[in-house]
Amino acid sequence: MLLRFFLMGLDRKAGIVLTILAFLAVAVPVMTLWVPADSPFHLSVFTVSLLGKYLCFALLALALDLVWGYCGILSLGHAAFFAIGGYAMGMYLMRQIGPRGVYGNPLLPDFMVFLNWKELPWYWLGFDQFWFAAIMVLVVPGALAFAFGWFAFRSRVTGVYLSIITQALTFALLLAFFRNDMGFGGNNGLTDFKDILGYDIQADTTRVALFVATVAALALSYMIASGVIASKLGKVLVALRDAESRVRFMGYDTESYKLFAWTLSACMAGVAGALYVPQVGIINPSEFAPASSIEAVIWVAVGGRGTLAGGILGAVLVNMGKSYFTGALPELWLFALGGLFVAVTLFLPKGLLGLGAQLKAKLPGRKTSALPNAQPANHTAGQKGA
Repeated sequence: MLLRFFLMGLDRKAGIVLTILAFLAVAVPVMTLWVPADSPFHLSVFTVSLLGKYLCFALLALALDLVWGYCGILSLGHAAFFAIGGYAMGMYLMRQIGPRGVYGNPLLPDFMVFLNWKELPWYWLGFDQFWFAAIMVLVVPGALAFAFGWFAFRSRVTGVYLSIITQALTFALLLAFFRNDMGFGGNNGLTDFKDILGYDIQADTTRVALFVATVAALALSYMIASGVIASKLGKVLVALRDAESRVRFMGYDTESYKLFAWTLSACMAGVAGALYVPQVGIINPSEFAPASSIEAVIWVAVGGRGTLAGGILGAVLVNMGKSYFTGALPELWLFALGGLFVAVTLFLPKGLLGLGAQLKAKLPGRKTSALPNAQPANHTAGQKGA
């Protein structure tokens, strides 16, 4: 049954995406660990971590495309689920430091010792175990999304109003996590990680393993999303996007369908955040910033909304450009990003993956077929009167 679900969404486009990811999972470790450092085919550990970060953003874009491209829910707060997943992993990594911290406290993280905390908060309990942290990476973002979606969708909040509320959600969490008394490191966040699963987090092999884990998570998430879209559930989601009122009048519980897709998307975003943190080495409240969620929208728009693969492509290309331009032209990067979004909206409404179909539609000789024997409404009415 489960195998049939995964195979359901494996079309030609999915085959290309999964083939590329499989190639990366094999080629990157070989080029990093076994190719000599003086070879032009060698990849540095820094490059591997950078690629891993791009793929984490690609997973976030995939999660956003699931709800925006197929449900019509424009979320401006998906960075909240990404950051919560990151904090869950960061809490586990902080617990692994133990007495090797600056203050040598075997139980409390350094920032808690500095702030004169006497005991570990109850919500930090259990995060010394990887399995518990892994569960929380899914449960906490999923629970938040479920609670938020339950009230929003049952209240039939849609369109721009829902987008504004999602942005308010992530902004509220941003302000909350900035507070030192929340117990998450305040504006400095969580950093100075040492180990993950007993392995040195700075070791080359660990970095490569984190990259491979990111590729595997992205591939699995893509297969899950493709299976959902190809199923009968996916057909209902697309119908909700195009004409929700009609679907509701047909007797479907539209709120439950949207709530499922919304919660699943949040869990995917949480996994992306959890894989992001050990590769960049820090998580702080800036990840909750509404600008981060807006950037994710731009990634999906650039690649192509409602394609799944488009979000992955857009996230990788835009962040590669960001890495280059923030170093070469740092003062112009934000203008370039805004201009890119405007250009895509005006000239590439279907994104890069829809560019081929858009060009074909403009080729000479391709005209929209009209219905045969079509007549103006008033002329037809005149004939009936006669």
